[in-house]
Amino acid sequence: MSVGLFTHPLEAAAHISVVENAPERLTTGLGCPLSDRMNSLTVGPRGPILLQDLQLIDEMAHFDRERIPERVVHAKGAGAFGYFEVTHDITKYTKAKIFSEIGKRTPLAVRCSTVGGESGSADTARDPRGFAVKFYTEEGNWDLVGNNTPIFFIRDPVLFPSFIHTQKRNPVTHLKDADMFWDFMTLRPESTHQATFLFSDRGTPDGYRHMNGYGSHTFKLVNAKGEAVYCKFHYKTDQGIRNLTAQRADELAGTDPDYSIRDLYNAISSGNFPSYTMYIQVMTFEQAENWKFNPFDLTKIWPHKEFPLIPVGRITLDRNPKNYFAEVEQMAMSPANMVPGIEASPDKMLQGRLFAYNDTHRHRLGPNYTQIPVNCPYRARVRNYQRDGPMTVDSNQECAPNYYPNSFSGPVDCKKTGFAECKYNVTGDVSRYNSGDEDNFTQVGDFYHKILNDEGRKNLVENIANHLVNAQDFLQERAINIFSQVSPEYGNGVREALNRVKAKTSAISASPASNAKL
Repeated sequence: MSVGLFTHPLEAAAHISVVENAPERLTTGLGCPLSDRMNSLTVGPRGPILLQDLQLIDEMAHFDRERIPERVVHAKGAGAFGYFEVTHDITKYTKAKIFSEIGKRTPLAVRCSTVGGESGSADTARDPRGFAVKFYTEEGNWDLVGNNTPIFFIRDPVLFPSFIHTQKRNPVTHLKDADMFWDFMTLRPESTHQATFLFSDRGTPDGYRHMNGYGSHTFKLVNAKGEAVYCKFHYKTDQGIRNLTAQRADELAGTDPDYSIRDLYNAISSGNFPSYTMYIQVMTFEQAENWKFNPFDLTKIWPHKEFPLIPVGRITLDRNPKNYFAEVEQMAMSPANMVPGIEASPDKMLQGRLFAYNDTHRHRLGPNYTQIPVNCPYRARVRNYQRDGPMTVDSNQECAPNYYPNSFSGPVDCKKTGFAECKYNVTGDVSRYNSGDEDNFTQVGDFYHKILNDEGRKNLVENIANHLVNAQDFLQERAINIFSQVSPEYGNGVREALNRVKAKTSAISASPASNAKL
C-alpha cells in the first residue's frame, strides 16, 4: 500500500467537483470565464489589437515568465514519489521519529539527475548522478541530498564554484573543454578518487533504477538520551547495479537523450516499482578522534570492514509526477533540512552546502519556496517569525506576532522539550589550513586493484584516454603522473591507452578518405 503525497488544502483544491460529463469551462488565471480563446480583441477584422485585451496580455506576460532559472548544477533530472519503510531498529542511534518503529512508513520524493549538463543534455553522459530524497516526516522535512557515489572531487567548499566551472563550458568558446577539466583535476590530486570512479563503468549507469545512492557526507545521529555518533547513509539498488558501456552510452545520447527519465517513468507507470535498501555506517566520537584519516573528508570512504553496513529500511517509488514542472522542476532539496536526531558534522563540504542550497533555492524559486506544494512540510505545522515576501501563498500565519520574544502567545523555542542540538567540543587555532596534501591516493589504489576486475581496469584506462586525448600534452603528462602515484600499473595503463588512441587518430587523419576533397 502506497502513502499518498499531498493531503493539505492545496492538493484538495485540485479536485473541486464538476457536473458529470460536462466539458470543463475555460477561464483566466483568476477563474473568470473566457468567451473566445482563439482570437485577439481588435479594431475591425484587420486590427490593431487593443491594450484592453487583458486575456492576450495575461497570456503573453505569463509566457514571458514560464521559465524559472535553470539549476546551476543538476539541471536535468527525473522525479518520483513513494515511501520509506523501516525494517530494522536503529533507535539506539537516533531519536528521529522517521525511524521510531519497525513497519513505519513515511512519504517521500526523489530526484535523480546528471550534474554538469544543461537541461537539454543527454542522460547517458559520463557524469556523477545526483540522488536526493525528501522525507515528509511529522517533525518536518528531512532532505538527504547526495550522489550515486560515496565520495566527491574536492574536500573544501571554497573550490566548489571553480570545480563546477571546469565541468561546464569554456567562457570564450562556449564549448566543453578537456583542458579545463584536466587542468583542475591534476592541480587538485584529491579529485583522483572520484575521477577514477567517474571514468570506470559506473560513470555511465544504466538509468536511475540500477545505481546506488549515498548521503556521501558524514552526519551525526543523536538518540533520546542525547548520545551521539557519526553516520553515513547508503541506499543500495534492489534492482542490481547495471552500467552502460561507453559505446552504448554514446549511442543513446544520440538516439534517446532522455533515456534515464524515460526508463524510470515507464517502470513506475507499468507497476514495476523501483526500490532501494537503506543502510547506515556508524563511527563513535572516540573512533573519529583517533582514526587514521580525517573521517569528515568527502574524498574518502569509511571502509566497510571496520564500519559495516547496518540495515535500516527500504525506499519504494510508486508514483510518477503528476506534472513535471510543478513537482520536479520546482522541487528544492537541501542538506540543511534536518530533523531532531540528525545533525551536521564538521564535514567541510557539508558545512558549505548548508548555506549554498537554501540560498540557491531563494534565488531560483523565491524566498517562499517552502510553500510550493512539493516542498511544503505538510505533515508538520510551520510556526515561525518569517513573514511576507514574493509568492506568499499560505495564510502568512494570520494574526500571530511576527517578532520574538513577545507576550502574545507566539511560538516558543523547544529546548525545554528535548529538541536542543547535541553539544560537542571544538578546539583549535583559526586559520586557513591546507587540505590538499593529505593522503589522496591510498583509497584510489584500493578501488583500482581490489574493487575493479581486469575488464573494469581495462575500460577505466580506455575511458580516461578517450577523454584525456583532447587535452594538451603537458596536461596529459601531468595526469599520467597523478595516476602513476596511485599505482604504476594504473599510470602505465593510461599511457598505453592514450598512445593507442593517438595512433588511431593519426591513422584516420592520414587515410586517403579523410583527406579527400569534395
